[in-house]
Amino acid sequence: MKKYSTKTWLLTASDLEEILIQTGPNRFIDLLIERLTRGLENFDSSSLEIPIRTGFNYQAAPEGLVEFMPVHEKGKEVVLKVVGYHPHNPDLFDLPTILSNITTYDTKTGHLKTIMDGVLPTALRTAAASAVASRAMAKPGSEKLGLIGCGAQAVVQLHALSRLFPLKSIWIYDIDPKAMDNFQDRIEGLELDVNLIRSDIETIVDTVDILCTATSIGVNEGPLFEHYNCQPHLHINAVGSDFPGKLELPRNLLLESTVVPDFREQAKIEGECQQLQDTEIGPDLKQLISQPITWKTIQKGMSVFDSTGWAYEDQIVANLMEELGRALGVGQGIHLENVSSDVKNPYHFISKPVQV
Repeated sequence: MKKYSTKTWLLTASDLEEILIQTGPNRFIDLLIERLTRGLENFDSSSLEIPIRTGFNYQAAPEGLVEFMPVHEKGKEVVLKVVGYHPHNPDLFDLPTILSNITTYDTKTGHLKTIMDGVLPTALRTAAASAVASRAMAKPGSEKLGLIGCGAQAVVQLHALSRLFPLKSIWIYDIDPKAMDNFQDRIEGLELDVNLIRSDIETIVDTVDILCTATSIGVNEGPLFEHYNCQPHLHINAVGSDFPGKLELPRNLLLESTVVPDFREQAKIEGECQQLQDTEIGPDLKQLISQPITWKTIQKGMSVFDSTGWAYEDQIVANLMEELGRALGVGQGIHLENVSSDVKNPYHFISKPVQV
């Protein structure tokens, strides 16, 4: 009988930080962009099951949600991310808006293979997805980037896009002036030679080549803007729409653009695609990346990447984190599951009879 490992590889938040330190942030994000691109090019729907995420949302203050994002790669593993979205966390509890963890399971045995923080991987894979989409859809050589919403996601969006585009000016806006005040400090470690410009939403939309919207706008409070006179090649990574009724972009702009969702069925429920009919939605991300012949046409016009967050991206970043962690000796194996030499005796640990 074949013996399987009974240890679960644990990667804490500090472990993941150490992986990035030892690997280097630039090298890591480059690897992640490469892995995601290759994964999309070789995506096999016959071997992957990825349902729409589900969970619980609650409107009583402080409102939020907890969702479950699974992916099943047949014959190999199940990856499950549990993610909480609570927009009032930074102000009320000094916590990130998004908190999460990722677990992976061996489908041969059900054994819990790994468990890791999901906050940092989620931020990184979201930014990597925007970079992959932008490379296919944005004007090559784009130099002007707009960031509406200057929270944690804005930092990694800037980082990932800077690896593919020769960015020179970064136009920023946030409803919270403090987020703009300290944005320069938060990107200091990226060592980017860029000009940071504070502006208003309308000016940013009308000026930049690539725009990332990553806001916590409330349900039924959108869009962020109505009027626009943007560049004919404007590409938008719409990251903040992740809940039914939550929208960042005006419908008219979507209708003038090629709209590419990360996960079509999910985006129709809680992405910008809520506003569109099926015939008004373009190819999804995996279709786009597998058909580079279409990129030049899309790059000439306006385009939108409707990024709601896809469990396949979680699988890719989780596997990369585990691979690098084991190679670097970061993390630890723990006995989390109750497995004994006598698998038919749940009381194997009791050395004498129990008196009742």
